Formats: sequence, structure tokens, C-alpha cells
Amino acid sequence: MDTDITVALTEWAAGDKTALDRIAPAVYPLLRDLAAGMLSRERAGHTWQATALVNELFLKLIAQREPHFENRRHFYNVCAKLMRLALIDHARESHREKRGGARTPVPLHEDVAWFDAAGPEAVDLDRLLTELARLDPEQEAMFETRYLLGCSVEETAELFQTSKSAVDRKTRIARGWLYRRLTKRS
Repeated sequence: MDTDITVALTEWAAGDKTALDRIAPAVYPLLRDLAAGMLSRERAGHTWQATALVNELFLKLIAQREPHFENRRHFYNVCAKLMRLALIDHARESHREKRGGARTPVPLHEDVAWFDAAGPEAVDLDRLLTELARLDPEQEAMFETRYLLGCSVEETAELFQTSKSAVDRKTRIARGWLYRRLTKRS
């Protein structure tokens, strides 16, 4: 099945508009699970459901003029970024509507409990992840896969075809770098 997805991604990049129709049913269950995981880390009373987030993702995928994905890992990382951007846009809109209202902090992940995924620093995280991608693309991609997509260490290691210890090391370094940047500590 993974080979079919990779082939369809290549065909989509080559201009086959029907390829996304073949990709969608194969990836939808995983993307819905990932969206549910992302939403479970959002504040209580979030107005989006996992299905709505995946639908938003597919609208963004359809809008891509020149889709290019190296492999399924790259595709899922792009999907994570697009879902994260959709959640950030939604958070910005909600923040505008509720300025000054009380809110409950929502941790991104138990290993990144210091980060409030529902707070205004979500925009800063997006900017810093883009910066981290310029410094170390694999480290940034592993962080996204692990903490934004919600994959386990084992799943991340499998996607990156590396060891669990390499995933632990790279994500630990990324967490430290992000922590220092987000909390303005050196």
C-alpha cells in the first residue's frame, strides 16, 4: 500500500489530477487519526472536529499548483504542516474574537508540556520550525512527526529509516532549541 501511495504521489506531481483521488482513500484514516491527535491537544471546547481538519487539509492539498513529495514521509510531514497552519489560523481567528478572554493552556505533547499549543506562541512555533528546517531539515521533520503528527518514537524511526535512539537524540535537541527560543533563554 505504501508503494501505491508513493507511485500516486509521483503521478500527482507529474500532473495527473486523478492521482489525489487514489491517494485520499488510502491516507484518509491515518490523517483523520493524526487530526484527532492534534485536536486532542487543543483547548477544551475547540470548535473543529478531526473530519473538518482533514477536509481543510484536502482543500489545501487540492490548491497546490505544483505538488511535489519525495516519499510518503515527506507527504505526511507536509500534511502535518498544513494541518498545523490551519489550526494556527483558527487559533488566530478565535483569539481575535475573544481578546482578553480567559483560556486554559493546552500542552502540545507531554514531552513539550512547557508549550501552550492554544496560545499565541503557536505562531512563534511555526516561525521557529521554519527556521529549524533551514538549520537541520531532518531534525525539524522528526520533531513535527513526533510531536505534531503524534507518532511514537518507533513509528518515527520507521518513517525516517533510522534508530529509536537517533529519533530521541534529534527530537531532544530540537525541543531544547525550541524551548530556549520560545522562552527567550540562552
